[in-house]
Amino acid sequence: MFPNDSERPDPDALLAQVQAQERKAARGKLRIYFGASAGVGKTYAMLAAARKLQADGQPVLVGVIETHGRSETAAMLDGLDVLPLRQFDYRGKQLAEFDIDAALARRPPLILIDELAHSNVPGSRHPKRWQDVEELLDAGIDVLTTVNVQHLESLNDVVGGITGIRVAETLPDTVFDEADEVVLVDLPADELLARLKGGKVYQQQQAERASQNFFRKGNLIALRELALRRTADRIEDDVRAYRVEQSIGDIWKTGAALLACVGPRPGAEHAVRSTARLASQLGSAWHAVYVETPALQRLPAAERERILNTLKLAESLGATTAVLSGEDVAVAIADYARGHNLSKIVMARAWRRRRPWHRTQLRRVAEYAPEIDLIEVAAQQQDEQDGQGGRGTSARARAEPDGDVEPDEGKRLAAYAWAGAASLATALAATPMLAYLDLANIAMLFLLAVLLVAVRFGRGPSVVATCVSVACFDFFFVPPRFTFAISDLQYLITFAVMLAVGLITGHLTAGLRFQAHVASRREARSRALYEYARELSGALQTEQIFEITQRFIQGAFRARATLLVPDAAGRLKLPPQDPSDAAAMAHMAVFDSGIAQWAFDHAECAGLGTDTLPASRIFYLPLVAPMRTRGVLAIQPEHRRWIMIPEQRQHLDTFATLAAIALERVHYIEVAQEALVNMESERLRNSLLAALSHDLRTPLTSLVGMSESLAGSRPPLAPAQLAQANALHDEARRMSALVANLLDMARIQSGEVTFNLQWQPLEEVVGSALRASGAQLKAHVVATRLAPDLPLLRFDAVLIERVLCNLLENAAKYTPPGAHVTLAAELRGTWVDVMVYDDGPGLPHGREEAIFEKFTRGERESAKPGVGLGLAICRAIVEAHGGKINAAPSPAGGAAFVFSLPVGSPPPLPEPEAEQERERQGHNHE
Repeated sequence: MFPNDSERPDPDALLAQVQAQERKAARGKLRIYFGASAGVGKTYAMLAAARKLQADGQPVLVGVIETHGRSETAAMLDGLDVLPLRQFDYRGKQLAEFDIDAALARRPPLILIDELAHSNVPGSRHPKRWQDVEELLDAGIDVLTTVNVQHLESLNDVVGGITGIRVAETLPDTVFDEADEVVLVDLPADELLARLKGGKVYQQQQAERASQNFFRKGNLIALRELALRRTADRIEDDVRAYRVEQSIGDIWKTGAALLACVGPRPGAEHAVRSTARLASQLGSAWHAVYVETPALQRLPAAERERILNTLKLAESLGATTAVLSGEDVAVAIADYARGHNLSKIVMARAWRRRRPWHRTQLRRVAEYAPEIDLIEVAAQQQDEQDGQGGRGTSARARAEPDGDVEPDEGKRLAAYAWAGAASLATALAATPMLAYLDLANIAMLFLLAVLLVAVRFGRGPSVVATCVSVACFDFFFVPPRFTFAISDLQYLITFAVMLAVGLITGHLTAGLRFQAHVASRREARSRALYEYARELSGALQTEQIFEITQRFIQGAFRARATLLVPDAAGRLKLPPQDPSDAAAMAHMAVFDSGIAQWAFDHAECAGLGTDTLPASRIFYLPLVAPMRTRGVLAIQPEHRRWIMIPEQRQHLDTFATLAAIALERVHYIEVAQEALVNMESERLRNSLLAALSHDLRTPLTSLVGMSESLAGSRPPLAPAQLAQANALHDEARRMSALVANLLDMARIQSGEVTFNLQWQPLEEVVGSALRASGAQLKAHVVATRLAPDLPLLRFDAVLIERVLCNLLENAAKYTPPGAHVTLAAELRGTWVDVMVYDDGPGLPHGREEAIFEKFTRGERESAKPGVGLGLAICRAIVEAHGGKINAAPSPAGGAAFVFSLPVGSPPPLPEPEAEQERERQGHNHE
C-alpha cells in the first residue's frame, strides 16, 4: 500500500491523533464570532444563531450578554433563557459578573458568553472571562462567544500603534487558535461609521467621543485588514489540520523554528509578539530566551521584573522559554539556536541614539552564526512606557527585593567602599617595605589586591580598585612622592599597563566568578534533586514523604510547603500541624482549601503566579503521577518573583514529579500488602472451612439418619415427641446443607471441583431444581416462563441445579408467605439468560454487588438461617462455566437474580434424538 517507508504514517503520530480526538470529543465546542471592532454585529449574529438553534430544539442558555444599550440586540434576547448575573461587592459598589458556578450546576448543552477578553471583578474565580469559558469547555459545555481583533495578545501592540490606544483587556492567541470554529462578522468602514452616527453602536455622547478617537475611517480600514488576515491564518491552520487528519500529505511542514531574544531594555515585548505572529504564519514552533550576564545580574528589581513578565508573556503565546547564563550574549544565543535547531533569530532594533550596542549584538550574532537567518523588528516607543513598570507588575512586586540573586543598593555601595579601602590598605601596608622592594614588586601587590577584590565583589568594584590602586601607586610610591606629578615619562607607560592589566584581570576574574557562581547553583540544584530522590526511595509511608518534601522545599527554595493527599472520596485533607510551630500556623492561615481542591480536580497549577486566582500568596502545584493525580503541593515562597523564573519552575516541577511518583509507589505498596494479607487470610479460612466441614459432615449425616428412624419408629411416638423428632430432623438437614455449602466453596476456591460438562436441555435442570426446592417454596406462588426456542447448553447439571436451588431458596427466605417467585429463561443473542425474581421487599440499596461476597447476607442482623455463602457459590459456579451473574431490581418490584450462560455450538444430534428434540420444541410451543 505504501511504496516506500517514507510514505508510511507514523504510528506514534496516529496514536497521538486518536488520543487528541478522544480528548476533543469529551470537551465542549467553542465558536468565536470575530470582528474588527465594536458595532460590526458580533453579538447580534451570535444571538441570531442561538435563536435558530433553539427553534431547532437545541436548549440554549444565555450566560452573559453586553447590549451596550442597543435595542436591536436587547430584542434578540426575548424568548431565550437568561442566567442571572452574580453580584460582587467591590470598593463599596455592587458589580454584576457571569456566575460560573450556577452555569456549571445547570450544565446546559450550549451557553452564550459575550466579550471573551473581559476582565472579571477581583474576587471572582478567574481573573479573565476566557478562563471561565475554558472551565465550561472542560465540563463538556458548548460555548458561543465574541472577540474583537484588538483583544488578541499578539496584535495588541500593532493595534496600539495604529489607533494610538492600547487595549488593556487581552486574551492569548492560543484560545483563538484552539477554537473549533471562527465566524468572521465583517462590515465596511463607511457602513460602521453610519451605524455609529445613528446611535446603533454607542449612546450619542459616547459615539461622538468614539468617532473622534478610535472610530476614524483609517483606523477601521486597518483593523478590518488585520481581522481578515488573522481569520485567513486561522483558516490556513484548519486546512493544514484537515490534510494531516486525512493523510493527504504534510505539505505544510516547515523547519523554520524561531528564536526571540528578550533583552534587558524596553522593546522585548514587541519582539516577542512579532515572533508569535511569524510562528503562527509559518506554522512553526518558537522559543524565547534571555541571556543573563554578570552585568545584567545586577539589574534593578523593576527591570528584572519586567524581563520575567516578558518571558511569561512569551510562554502564554506558546513559546518555550529559558534564562541562559553566559559571559557573551551573542555566543549564548547562537549556541542555544544551534542546540535546538532554530533557523531564525528575531531581535528588536535599538534606537540608535539610545542603545547603539544592540546593533553590535545583532552583528556579532551574525558573525558567530552566519548560517542562521536574522530578523530585525522595529522597536516601538510604547514599549518604553511599558518598561517603566513592567507589564502587569504591581507596585508591591516592583518594590520587593529579589533575595535570590540581586543584592540591594546598600550591599553594592558597601562593595565599592571595600574595593577602595582594599587599595588604600595595600598602599599603607607597602609603604614600610619601600626600602626593600622594587616599584615593580609593589605594583604587583596592587594587582594582587585588584584580583582579590574581583574574586570577592565582582567586576564593578574591581574597576574601582584598579583606579584607586593606580592613583595610590602614583601618589605614595612614584617620585616625587605624595604628589601626582611625574618626573619620568616612562611611569606613564607603567600606569597605563598597570591600569590595563588591572582592568583585564578584574574582568576575567569577575567572569570566572560569575561562571563559578552559576556552576555552583546548578550543582546545588542537582545535588538537592539527587538527595531528595535518594531519601524518597526509602520512604515507605506517606508521613515520611510529607516530612522529606517539606524539608527539601524549605532548603532549596526558601519557602513553606504543605503536602496534601486525597481521601477515599477524592477530597484533600490537611496533615496534622504542630500548634507550637508559629511559621507553620502562619502558613496555614493564608491557605485556601478551595483553590487546592480546584488544582487537584483539574490537574492544573493555581494561585500565585498563575492565571487562576493569582492574588493568592500560595502557589498550588498538583502532583501528577503516571496513573492519576496523587495530591497537591502548596508552596508559600519568601519572595513572589522566584515562582516566575523558568529555571525555578522547572526545578520545582521536578520535585513535584518525584513526590508524585513516591506517593504512587507507596500507594501500590499498600495495595500489594493488603492484597497479600487478603490472599493469605482467604487461604487460611478456606483450609479451616474445609477441615471443619469434612469433620462435621459424618456426625450430621448420622443425626439426619437417626432423626428419620426416630420419627418412623414403631410403635409411633407421642405427638409431642414426634414433633421434636421432626424438628431435630429439619435442623440436622439444615446444618448438613450449611456444611455442604462450606465444603463446596472451599473445593471451588481450591480448584478441586471437576466439572461434568455435557450438552443438555435447560428445562430438565429447572424441573429438578423446582422439585428439590419444593419444601422451601410451599408457602409461595411459583411460576416458570421458559422461552420455546431455548437451545442445548453445555454445563454441569448438578452444579447448575445447585445454582437454581440456591436462588430459589434465597427468594423464599427473603420474601413473605404468599409472595410470587418466577423462574424465567430466554435466548439473547449468544447468551441464555436465566432469571429468578420475586415481588418481595427487594435488594438493599447499593449492595447489589456486595451480596455476592462470601459470608455476606442481605440483612446483616436477621433471624433467618444461613451464613451468607449461597450467592457466593452461585457466582463461583456460573463464572466457572464462562457465564456471569448479577442482581437488579425485579420487574415485579422485588429482587431479581440473572445469570447468563454462553450458547456455544452444540454437536449435531443423531436422527432419533433430533426427532425427539423437535417434538420437545413443538410441545413447548403449544
